Amino acid sequence: MQEILAYVILLTAIGYLVKKFILPKSLFASTKKSSKACGNDSCGCSS
Repeated sequence: MQEILAYVILLTAIGYLVKKFILPKSLFASTKKSSKACGNDSCGCSS
């Protein structure tokens, strides 16, 4: 049981890293486009 849980956690971690760093962001981007420019809504980014 402990080995199965360890493998599940390992596969989850590897899947997260692949999604985060290897796959293109366009696969996970939402179709909703924001028309606001950065800095107009005090979003926290420096402009």
